[in-house]
Amino acid sequence: MRRFARNYVDARRNLALFMPLALVVLLTLFMPPEIQGVITLGMLVFLIFMIAEGIMLGRTISNKIRERFPDSEDTGFSIGWYSFVRATQVRRLRVPRPQVRPGDPV
Repeated sequence: MRRFARNYVDARRNLALFMPLALVVLLTLFMPPEIQGVITLGMLVFLIFMIAEGIMLGRTISNKIRERFPDSEDTGFSIGWYSFVRATQVRRLRVPRPQVRPGDPV
């Protein structure tokens, strides 16, 4: 089930790019306060989009897992959370490494 979830996440383009955005937030500490305010507001909006995408991704994965593996004992929340955390990571740094390319059918 986790392999299916990994492949599903790896085969799609994700909005959630937490790692690079965290670096941007750290770099704003060295900028003037006016720029910090604008970037912080932009990050807040992006965080809201990340949360919405995470909820939709979790629900989608949970439904697909229930369809494909009807006898599974994993709850929808745990596999959805696993998928969201994987989606927030930079693709090259994901462990285990992606087995499918973006756009491949799963």
